[in-house]
Amino acid sequence: MSSFHVLASKIVAQGTMGSHLRVGWRRTAFTSRIRIIHSSSSVLPAQETAKDYRYSKAMAAAVVAMGGIAVINQTFETSNNAKCDFARPAIPIIPVGASAEAEDKEKEPRGELPIITSAQVAKNNGKNGNPIWMSYGGYVYDVTHFVESHPGGVEKIMLAAGGAIEPFWHIYRQHFATDQAAKFMEKMVIGQLADEDQEKIDEQMELLQETTEDPYAFEPARNQALKVHSEQPMNAEVPEERLTDNYLTDPELFFIRNHHPVPYLTEDQVKNYNVEIDLSAYGLGKTKISMEDLKKMPKAEVTTTLQCSGNRRSGFNDFAKTSGTAWIQGAISTAKWGGVRLRDLIKHAGLQDETEAAEKGEMRHVRFHSLDGMMASIGIEKAMNPYGDALLCYEMNGKPLPRDHGFPLRMIVPGYAAVRNVKWIKKIELASEEAEGPWQRGLNYKILPPSVTDAKGVDLKATPSIMELSVYSGITKLELADSKTKSKPGETVLVKATGWAYAGGGRNIIRVDLSGNKGGSWTTATLTEGHNQRYGRAWAWTFWEATVPATVRADGSIDVYSKAVDSSMNCQPESCEHTWNVRGLMNNSWFKKSLKASP
Repeated sequence: MSSFHVLASKIVAQGTMGSHLRVGWRRTAFTSRIRIIHSSSSVLPAQETAKDYRYSKAMAAAVVAMGGIAVINQTFETSNNAKCDFARPAIPIIPVGASAEAEDKEKEPRGELPIITSAQVAKNNGKNGNPIWMSYGGYVYDVTHFVESHPGGVEKIMLAAGGAIEPFWHIYRQHFATDQAAKFMEKMVIGQLADEDQEKIDEQMELLQETTEDPYAFEPARNQALKVHSEQPMNAEVPEERLTDNYLTDPELFFIRNHHPVPYLTEDQVKNYNVEIDLSAYGLGKTKISMEDLKKMPKAEVTTTLQCSGNRRSGFNDFAKTSGTAWIQGAISTAKWGGVRLRDLIKHAGLQDETEAAEKGEMRHVRFHSLDGMMASIGIEKAMNPYGDALLCYEMNGKPLPRDHGFPLRMIVPGYAAVRNVKWIKKIELASEEAEGPWQRGLNYKILPPSVTDAKGVDLKATPSIMELSVYSGITKLELADSKTKSKPGETVLVKATGWAYAGGGRNIIRVDLSGNKGGSWTTATLTEGHNQRYGRAWAWTFWEATVPATVRADGSIDVYSKAVDSSMNCQPESCEHTWNVRGLMNNSWFKKSLKASP
């Protein structure tokens, strides 16, 4: 790791604790740099101030970590006057500008890497047996063996085959959220892009930014209490201490999982909005239904919990690194949704006998198409089940959908992973095959065995995408039953615990057990809100509370564990070590939360 990587890591760590950083930036044709002008952080040695550094995702993350963020075009502004142009990071990341020697060293080929032209890159586009090359930030990468493992799917990454990545990352800015992409790419560097070719790309990117509207320019305002993992696109979770404040989550605190910029509609577009019901694959044509006509149809309401299938991914990372947002436990929320039953819509469009369509016509899937280009699907059995409660929604907690949560229309598929609850719906389609794209057919939402660390050689078609979720629980609050008592290591104290539990597929939570000695003994919690949901249609979470005897550890801390049991007798496993998967999906191991026994 370079000294800059270490420095950037320190800035990020200190930044989250409230230090302040002021940076300026300057741009040259070949590279992007930022200058550390001043820092109040004690982790920065004096000699590290007032130096130039090659721009990096790590430094961008450091700047972002320093304060509240306002996005104006592609410049990040923090609340303490830190600015940084969010252009391309250079790889490798090395200090520059400190001396003439450092500047000269920057220009030297990395490890005697060959100079490669854009024309040479273009020839290696994966066609006719050729490898797959791409360029980015002045370097060339051979991604031939990585494309199958690309979290966004093969189709997405192949858009840049034989060309520059910069225009695509202008849209897919999740690559800047962490240094994960940079670390992957460093392993695939095969050469340096010719200076004149990189200059042309820089000029094209500058022109793109000057002549086109920033796709993220019209993002909605968000609640500052959310724990943000990625600004563009927005990925944010509910702070764990707020998760069980209310049974129905405040829409402003509802977790956000976006893949792209939030679609922006004008007043006229909203007024004239309609959804297309496409039954043409079964010979029944297409029907468009306006918002006005939708609201004239019988209204249905359902209270359901949505959970990202990557919730608690951070726990997997304790064993081995996964790919994706490091959610803690807050990528879960609950709301009361209002709209029209999917079954009613499809029948309104002309389908009379869904059983015949499925069995004789082989129409086994219902696909959902979003305004942002995302596609996902569910089986016709769920879509047409009168007790499955799948809805096309226009309301959330009795009010119009917020933009972050699907305005003007979104799908709600109770009991299924949140990704199947597609937002910004523009078309619903009856089909013989599941939806195309990375969210259904790619690696994104598929679980591979613990021994498999990439998708090379894996038949993804044979691996189903996640639909129903498993059984989960989480602890949101812990406090000593007697806060005045001072405890010593080895002693037992009583701890008050509150939290949530949820099972997919409509399965009811029948029990939540807690332990203060790592499973040596268990206390059964009292189930509160949500415990009396209809059997087999328990679409929402269940709250619980308990007083748990816990053993004080040698360092004066207390660990409390929770595990839930659902109506099919599924129980959370003790550890996620043996359910680890490279995408970090569906970690439902025992939940652990710690507390200091004495002040």
